[in-house]
Amino acid sequence: MEYKVHGSAMQTLDITMSQGESVYTESGGMAWMGGDIAMATNTKGGFMAGLGRKLAGESFFMTTYTCKSNHGFVTFTPEAPGMVLPMELQAGEQIICQKDAFMCAESTVKLEMHFRKKLGTGLFGGEGFILQKVTGPGKVFFEIPGEVRAYTLEAGQTLKVDPGHIAAFDISVNYDISRVKGMTNILFSGEGLFLATVRGPGRVWLQSLPLSNLAHKLARYLPTSS
Repeated sequence: MEYKVHGSAMQTLDITMSQGESVYTESGGMAWMGGDIAMATNTKGGFMAGLGRKLAGESFFMTTYTCKSNHGFVTFTPEAPGMVLPMELQAGEQIICQKDAFMCAESTVKLEMHFRKKLGTGLFGGEGFILQKVTGPGKVFFEIPGEVRAYTLEAGQTLKVDPGHIAAFDISVNYDISRVKGMTNILFSGEGLFLATVRGPGRVWLQSLPLSNLAHKLARYLPTSS
């Protein structure tokens, strides 16, 4: 299996497959395809797996695209302006990502719901209690609104982040929420009451454009009912 990412602000992802290779995505995730490609749609893991994915921002049903001859390709496009983030996961390697970040993956990659156990991170972490977890081995592709910045944190190294800017992180990274100090900062900084703290070891991927920020910006230009 080979892939190529095209474009800049509105990227597209081409996945080229040989006979027998396959990739799966949420319902409606495919943009176009060529060659002898077969589609198969199911719950991929059963009812509970489908329900978990639905809660984590993906579709209940998933569609698998399998190459039936020597060559075929499938093209995927993000749902919002942003970047395609490819990863090659080793067996057992796990990535936690925001809701609806999963784009597509090899059939060997497992996608499931990840539940935040800490009350504070669930209430004030920007994405609620439910995130997505992907487990290798295999190639997986995420769609991240805006540009992506990656950081590799050493053990004990921390970053303070507006919660909406956290796109994905290694499962080894500790994620917690702390209140902004100082009444003036709370009232006038525009950062709200809480910031996220991510602590290494592990990798963190941050996004420049949280969809909630974009929606808030666009809302002022939308007509309101009188």
